[in-house]
Amino acid sequence: MINRRTPWWYFLVALGLGLFLGIVFAKSDEITGLSLVGAPWIVAILLIALGAIVLILALHVHQYATTDPARRRSWIDPTKAVYTLVLCKALGMAGAGLAGWYCGQLLLTLAHFDAPFYRDASIQCVVTALICLADMVIGIVGEWLCQLPPNDGPESPKIKAAKRLERQRKIAAGSLGRRSDAGTMGKDSDR
Repeated sequence: MINRRTPWWYFLVALGLGLFLGIVFAKSDEITGLSLVGAPWIVAILLIALGAIVLILALHVHQYATTDPARRRSWIDPTKAVYTLVLCKALGMAGAGLAGWYCGQLLLTLAHFDAPFYRDASIQCVVTALICLADMVIGIVGEWLCQLPPNDGPESPKIKAAKRLERQRKIAAGSLGRRSDAGTMGKDSDR
């Protein structure tokens, strides 16, 4: 499986799409009276918890990927590392989209800031949009943390030197084995 970093413009598209939809739904709130503006505080708390969990998982994957395989003492296996990478990508995109959503709502609710309902909705939108932006950054950083260190290919000077050293060890071990065999044969023939 080939994995590539999420292009930066994906986040801008998600942010713009969220901004457009947030404006549309806030405007429909004004027209219809159906309240979709703002965010309950539990949403902000859940987004903080989700961002913290994904960041912790990404740090574990980074530690696993950069530690020498002989010294690994982590519970992360490659499957969980891939799942964490997918979570980071999803959190980054969702954070961008939701930040746009709440910023779009904020743009329209600021016009009615005098009314208590819209004041509360504006404050909720500001707080939740900032948390969503933080989640987007956590997703981007987590995606970076989940990348594997560069793998030296067969043409790398380090790999070539290691193969040459291994061949020399085998030759040395083979010649020692022949000498000891020749020495024991000579002793047996003297009897």
